[in-house]
Amino acid sequence: MRKDIKIAVSGKSGCGNTTVSKIVAERLGLHFINFTFRSLAKEKGISLNEVLELAAKDDWWDKEVDSRQVQLARESGGCVLGSRLAIWMLQEADLKVYLTASAEIRAGRIMKREGGGLEAEAAFTAERDRQDHDRYIRIYHIDNDKYDFANMIIDTGNLNPDAIAQMIITEAEKIS
Repeated sequence: MRKDIKIAVSGKSGCGNTTVSKIVAERLGLHFINFTFRSLAKEKGISLNEVLELAAKDDWWDKEVDSRQVQLARESGGCVLGSRLAIWMLQEADLKVYLTASAEIRAGRIMKREGGGLEAEAAFTAERDRQDHDRYIRIYHIDNDKYDFANMIIDTGNLNPDAIAQMIITEAEKIS
């Protein structure tokens, strides 16, 4: 396996981007890169909701997250970059993977991870998806509902993270 391989993994919130990317990176001995709005919120000492509100009004937030993660990926040698726009932003990725899952499954996973009620989380997730979609089109002219160019599209709804990671690793091994 090439140690300079770059794997980009994208998908909407709750699809397993972070979990799967981390597993793939660990198993392949690659750098794991996942600089997100959550990372920026922590860095700035504010909540994720505050960042989302600010990002809705100021494109700096998206541009900062996206440029930082791409810079980290380019400086890292081999890596797995897991983010909403990784497959679009890391043009030179050797393997581009898009993860999908139904809105209901995604909301359930987010609720399990962050707490709260399913109905409230489903509404929050749907609104966040809408806002993300609108921002990506406005800022980058990227429609994150059009990912058919990805090398792999995996419906994660009925798969566990280890199985998904193994599918990606098997495909990555073909590239080396």
